[in-house]
Formats: sequence, structure tokens, C-alpha cells
Amino acid sequence: MTTSVATQQVLPAVQDFLNRPKRMLIDGAWVEAASGSTFPAHDPATGDVISEVAYGGAADVDRAVVAARRAFDTGPWTRMRPNERAKLLWRVADLIESRVEEFAQLETIDNGKSIAVSRAVDVPSAAETFRYYAGWVTKIEGRTVDVSMTSSPGRDFHAYTLREAIGVCGLIVPWNYPLMGAAGKLAPALAAGNTVVLKPSEQTSLTALLLAEVMCDAGFPPGVVNVVTGFGDAGAAIAAHDGVDKVAFTGSTLTGKRIIDAAKGNLKKVSLELGGKSPNIVFADADLDLALPGSLNAWLFNSGQTCVAGTRLFVEDSIFDDFTAAMAAAVAKLQIGPGFDAGTQVGPLVSEQQLSRVTGYLDQGAESGARALTGGKRWGDVGYFVEPTILVDVEPDFSVVREEIFGPVVCAQRFSTADGLDSILEAANDSEYGLAAGVWTKDLSKAHRMARQIKAGTIWVNQYLALDMALPFGGYKQSGWGREKGSDGIDMYLQTKAVNIAL
Repeated sequence: MTTSVATQQVLPAVQDFLNRPKRMLIDGAWVEAASGSTFPAHDPATGDVISEVAYGGAADVDRAVVAARRAFDTGPWTRMRPNERAKLLWRVADLIESRVEEFAQLETIDNGKSIAVSRAVDVPSAAETFRYYAGWVTKIEGRTVDVSMTSSPGRDFHAYTLREAIGVCGLIVPWNYPLMGAAGKLAPALAAGNTVVLKPSEQTSLTALLLAEVMCDAGFPPGVVNVVTGFGDAGAAIAAHDGVDKVAFTGSTLTGKRIIDAAKGNLKKVSLELGGKSPNIVFADADLDLALPGSLNAWLFNSGQTCVAGTRLFVEDSIFDDFTAAMAAAVAKLQIGPGFDAGTQVGPLVSEQQLSRVTGYLDQGAESGARALTGGKRWGDVGYFVEPTILVDVEPDFSVVREEIFGPVVCAQRFSTADGLDSILEAANDSEYGLAAGVWTKDLSKAHRMARQIKAGTIWVNQYLALDMALPFGGYKQSGWGREKGSDGIDMYLQTKAVNIAL
């Protein structure tokens, strides 16, 4: 194993974790893949191998599903009192908080993101997710219904509904927010009383495995939480397995469609949080002192590897030149570097594959006629870095405008309000995606009209990337099915039973 420069900066506990074999958690035991194979985890800042992870496949998924089914059908999990399950989730939150630095360092070395962001955002958010859904465990309720039953006149009935766990849930999470993504699916699924098989991304498996250790320490019974590490074949096996009752997936729209096809066998329930190509709209009457840094953050946070990134920047024509020039000047001052460097503002992309994808889009944009105000190419020759890039002179049919790039690239376009808001609304909605949007204006009526007519699951006004556990999150159109977070998030892991008793 190559020693990464970053591994020289981590806590002894993190180094010990990296050096240990990365086995999978199945039925309460840490096991190797059935094949005995492993795959390398890389530091995105250097490309160095930092650990080896068990290469799970269909056989391992089957073992995990069998364990989860047994724990759901006969194990103690579904017989535990709600307050007992709530205490376990709360304990996980406390344990995460007690090990913030370990989780943060591991997230940064595995994903490449800034250590400051890992410490301040990703790890605390994961803890808060478990704590939030711990509060929901004791509040899952049915209702009584006063039925008419016109087919049975003169008889009395007692009718009510029960909200019950679905069963075994397959949870497939992405690489851009590995810990937050795992927490965002594990916490509500477990709060609802399900058992789970979690598959982290092959590019960022490490914090999911550390989280699994924490959940074992918290006292979850064997089989309730299972983690299978591996590649797409493991995810496909989860989606197709007849022993899985629901699959929750976050990732690309293309893979989401494959999940749907695979799930048809037993018509398992499916929820999807998919891609985005979000519009961020700056009107001339906006507070530009807020709009400029907010719009910069909209497409650069996490090096642009964010599904809601505001990568279609629409700026009213009267301020377009000044606004984009000011943004280019701000980009030029940003510090690019490894996530462990204190001054880093833009870190590496997650993998060599993602580097090739993003630079490929930049090449396509240039060939189509797009002009880079700043950036436009790879940065350095070590690690997976791309220069933050502002593209202008773009047309709506360019691939860089229509397709999700998932890197530090924004396409800036002019718009006019001479004939009202219809043209900018049409442009904003001209996408197969509908995950999020940003609107910057001091005009309250304009803000409300835009928020109502933009077809997206989340609309931010005079801000961007402001997420909260109590607010539902999900997409319109090809950005997904269902909503995570809030009460909607737990509803996705419950099913309703109607009971009607003749008295």
C-alpha cells in the first residue's frame, strides 16, 4: 500500500482504521467477501492507495438480505418498544459527535473534500440526522376512520389504520456526501422499524464502515444493519433481490432508471434522488453583495460535486458583464489544493474517472463554441483537480448546459425581463431535471411568482444550498421519486394497513 501524504496528518485512530482489513458487516459479524477479493481506496488529492476494501458481490448481498430478513421477521428488532429503538438512534448520534475528528479526517482523505467542511457540515449533519429521526420513532401513528359502509346498513364498525415498517430496505448511497448520504437513509429506515442492507459507493466506502462500527457499539441487534461494499453489480443485486422490499437510491438518473427495471421482479417500493442541472437566477434588482458569493457557492461547494449545484447561471442582461467579471475575479483568488490544507477552498474531484468526465465536458464545451472566462482545464498533474470554470457564449442545446457535469463548472447565460418573466421561466424549466433552483431579487412578488412556477423540488430565494432536516428534499421530473428529510422522509419507509372490524 502506498502511503498518502494525507495519511501522515491523521489521528492514530484513523491510521489504525486505514491499516485494518475493511470487511463487510453481515448479521453482526465482520466478514470478507465471498470471493475473497478486495479493491483499493484512493486519496483523491494524490491518487495514492490508502486502504483495501472487501469487494462484495451478489453472493454477499444475498447473505446480507437473508440476515436482514431474519432480523425483521424473527429477531428482536420489530419487537422492541419504540422508545428503545429511539434510544439506539440517539446513541449513534452521540457516538458520532464524540468522534467528529475521526469521521472528518476519514471523509476528507477518502472523498477529497475540505477538512473544514467535513468537520463543520458533514459529520455534525450526520449526527443531527440520527437525532432528528430518533424523535420520530415514538410518533408513528395511525388514525381512526368513521366509515359509512353503505353496503351494511344498521351495523356498527370500528375502523382504523396502522403505519408499519416495509421490511428489508436496500440503501444505495453516492460518493459526494458519503457519511451524510448513509445517515440520511439509515436513520429514517431504522426509525420506521425496518432492517437494512447498505451499499456505499465503491469510491467512498470508509466512513460508512466506521459508521457501521459505531452502530454495533451502540447496540443494534445482529442483522438489523448490514453493509456490503462493492461496485455496481452489488447495487444491482440489491435492486433485483426478491428478499428486498424497498430500495432507496441516490445517484445518477441513468442508474436510477436501471434500479427501476431491476426492481420490477417483486415490485419492490422504490425511492430515487437523482441528478440535477439547477437554474440559479440573478435579477438586476438583487442584493449583489449577497448574490455574488451565494451564486459562487451554488456551483463550487464540494468542488461542484453536488446534485443541487446551481450550474445554469442566469443573469439579467443589464448586469451580466459586470456580474460574471466579478465572479471570474473571485474565482481567480480561490485556493485550490488538498482537503487537509487549511487554506483550501476548492478540493479535488473524487476519482480519476470523475476527472476524465469533467475535463471531457470542458472539451465538448470548447468545441461547441463556449468560452471560458476563467479555468477550463485540469489543475496540476497530481491528484484529480480541475480549475473552477465559468463558461459564457453558451447555447441551450450545448451538452455543458443540458447535462449534469458534477464538477466545478458553471454555464452563464443572459436573460431579459423586457416582456415579463415568461422567458426566464421557460429557460429555467427547459431541463429534464427539476431538483432545485435559486432566485435572487428584492421584489417579493417576483420571488413568489418564480418560486411557484419553477418546476423543482426545492427553491431558494436570496440564498443557495440552505438545507434543513425538517424540510422535504427531492425532485421533479427526472430528478427522482419521493422526498427525503422531514416527515416525508420517514413516510418513504412506512406502509399503511387498514383494519375494519364489525362490532
